[in-house]
Amino acid sequence: MKQVAVAIIHGMGIQKEDYAEDMEVLLQQAFLEKAKPFVSGPFSPIVIESVYWAEIFGDREEELFQSLVINNHLRYKGLRRFVIQYLADVIAYQPVETAKHNYHRVHQKLADVLRVLAGKAGHHAPLCVISHSLGSVIASNYFYDLQINQGNAQLPVSELSPLEKGDSLALFYTLGTTLPLWSLRYDNFDRPIQIPSHKLHQYYPNLEGEWINFYDKDDILSYPLKQVSPEYNRAVNEDREINAGDIWKSWNPLSHSAYLTDKDVIEPIVNGLFTVWAHINNIELHE
Repeated sequence: MKQVAVAIIHGMGIQKEDYAEDMEVLLQQAFLEKAKPFVSGPFSPIVIESVYWAEIFGDREEELFQSLVINNHLRYKGLRRFVIQYLADVIAYQPVETAKHNYHRVHQKLADVLRVLAGKAGHHAPLCVISHSLGSVIASNYFYDLQINQGNAQLPVSELSPLEKGDSLALFYTLGTTLPLWSLRYDNFDRPIQIPSHKLHQYYPNLEGEWINFYDKDDILSYPLKQVSPEYNRAVNEDREINAGDIWKSWNPLSHSAYLTDKDVIEPIVNGLFTVWAHINNIELHE
């Protein structure tokens, strides 16, 4: 049976390499439960890999914290660490006039994971991208460069598989996204990436994709997307308000860190994945 490839991209701040482990388990468990009537044995219908780009900036951010905050005995160390870890990621990711932008180094991390997914799930496997916070900006920029501005991609496009190029991109789930803030960089923020990719139907005729943006009103880093521009209104299928997190996080800005394991995020993503998987395997689903 054919598989669906899933890439998870973390957001800003300090991240552990296994940041997506709990989400991966929840997705696999929920998906296998839905697929139980159609799957037997150890076969996994979805292949999941996480993108760990925080290591690109982590050491330098810690050095900055030590040299500027600790060595100078500055006050509010905890808040300053937060500012450095979060804002520095955003600043460091921006393109600069050097031969090797951090922008492209981060995108190479995503490209490396997509290569692994293509090797495991197949070069034409439908792709689902789940991105949190700044990770949504990274995903959007990566696929924008491949779809619209290949000269900026700095990738060997002709050597990439359809999955690696995003040609098989079918599902995009943005969680707690800061993408609307990036609209301030442009006179017209009117060219969202295409979900599904305009080339998807070359491989899977009649397969419908979706872009769902999850946000929490208590999360000050999270925003709806459809109202950014008429083009985004058409590109994004739904802005879905949720209440992310447990009793300690759901009512305050800490909800920003709670999307990856929230059931109101997991369930719709699994439903989307299952619909795509059933379609590519010619499985008829009855309402």
